[in-house]
Amino acid sequence: RRALALRPAARRGALRSGYGGGAARRGRDACRAGRDRRDPVRRQHRARAPRGLDRRLTLSNGAPGSAGRLVLFDIDGTLVHAAGVGRAAIEGAMIEVYGTPGPIDDLPFDGMTDPQIVRTLLRAEGLSEAEIAPGFDRLWPAYAARLQGEIDERRERMRPTPGVPEILDALEAEGATLGLLTGNIVAGAEGKLSAVRLWSRFPFGAFGCDDADRNRLPPIALERAFRHTGTRYGPGRTWIIGDTPHDIECARGSGLSVLGVATGRFSVDDLLRAGADEALPSLRDTGRVMSALASA
Repeated sequence: RRALALRPAARRGALRSGYGGGAARRGRDACRAGRDRRDPVRRQHRARAPRGLDRRLTLSNGAPGSAGRLVLFDIDGTLVHAAGVGRAAIEGAMIEVYGTPGPIDDLPFDGMTDPQIVRTLLRAEGLSEAEIAPGFDRLWPAYAARLQGEIDERRERMRPTPGVPEILDALEAEGATLGLLTGNIVAGAEGKLSAVRLWSRFPFGAFGCDDADRNRLPPIALERAFRHTGTRYGPGRTWIIGDTPHDIECARGSGLSVLGVATGRFSVDDLLRAGADEALPSLRDTGRVMSALASA
């Protein structure tokens, strides 16, 4: 594959947000990477973002006595410690398609969507949107293939974060609906969660390939929850659980409750300052987590 010519280093820009406008929405094509039409779980995951969904979240909170709460989980740092497989796969795929990974060592990925990460790095390297766009669709199959290779090499180092299986069991036992809200594309989410035997726990989700702007993902997740359960979830009945201020901003922008977990780079105090309703050191203490989720 022919790499795109890079702009001179003098034109390289500072790292900045890699999403916006139509370019961001084209990131949805990443959802096509790694699909299997025979798998009904994956068909549910790859449902397109609903047309005309009111992004202001004028959704019903549901009648008393209807199904319980909806809990949407981030993946990296929240559900799983992935041993760097995603970063390595993105770096390799970017070199394969664009000839450069950009200043990847300078960019923390925490809370970013995969398309946002790639565009941020390429723009910092000096590429224009006209130079980025031709390779963007080719990037994601390359990423998915490389990710599986990285997982095969590092599987023994990958693990759920402490307490995750237990809290999923407890939530399911009380009738909660579980879903994903993640910056990963579908193939990335499936690869990482399958490696730690968690993928089957989540029948739907909203992904970085649905929209590169994480703050636009909650309405997509809520609509998919409705398709899956027949229940309209909204503010007051929905929690997002994540380990970064981006997860908190995402929840707050849609009026949803948010539990921060200090299982990544950010402390409990960092997450509370960012606006989390509750923040805990980890998900290890099932009773404490369940009490926190009952507080809203």
